[in-house]
Amino acid sequence: MTTGQDAVTTGQGAGAVGLGAVTTGRGAVTMAGAVTYCGYCGKDLGEADHAACARRLRVIDPPRFCSACARRMVVQVTPAGWTATCSRHGEITSAR
Repeated sequence: MTTGQDAVTTGQGAGAVGLGAVTTGRGAVTMAGAVTYCGYCGKDLGEADHAACARRLRVIDPPRFCSACARRMVVQVTPAGWTATCSRHGEITSAR
């Protein structure tokens, strides 16, 4: 699923459960239907204020943790964009 100018796409890797990623701002990504963890710090969204994390994700950084399961993702950053892969939920990429 993609939305807006800063579109984000999802892949369905091994063990994927069909969760789509949507953009919440310039490059910020959330997993539709299963957002329970912060994509920047990996902590539960109910634990603390994640305003600083959200700013980082919107402005410059790719997500480092899966927002569905809090697993550390494999992230590759290139001049054209970034790719983040969760071993359970697949891949999300920035618009290129």
